[in-house]
Amino acid sequence: MTTEAPRTGQVDRDSGVSVLLGAAASAVVLGLLAVVVGALVSGSAAALGALVGTLLVVGILGFGSFVVNVVAGLVPTLALMVAMTTYVLQVVLMGLVFAVLSGSGLLDTTLDRGWLAGAVIGGTAIWLVSQVLLTTRRRIPVYELPTEGGAR
Repeated sequence: MTTEAPRTGQVDRDSGVSVLLGAAASAVVLGLLAVVVGALVSGSAAALGALVGTLLVVGILGFGSFVVNVVAGLVPTLALMVAMTTYVLQVVLMGLVFAVLSGSGLLDTTLDRGWLAGAVIGGTAIWLVSQVLLTTRRRIPVYELPTEGGAR
């Protein structure tokens, strides 16, 4: 269209929740597919391993993305620092969870180690790809042109 919408003086920005939910939905769909395939191919330990892996991905990556989204909305200048810190904390937390699971003996009896790792790796990959695709499709203005009086 050649007509312009009236400017209110404030930029209408999507809160980023749609990207977060889209990435989480992609990871959940892949995880549920892994649970079903794991149950059919290798039994209940594989299905439970895939389920736990999916829950780890959605929980850890979801919380990190949520925190970055909130900070970016409140204090945009801190967004990069919080994103980098959150990423490091996500990696550390994922490592700690694997260490606890390995030390508890659950990975040898109740959970299939391979299906758990596959669900975490696959879920993380689909989360990142979905988040990048959904973010690049959003229309976020880099700057706002002057409303009136500054036009030439």
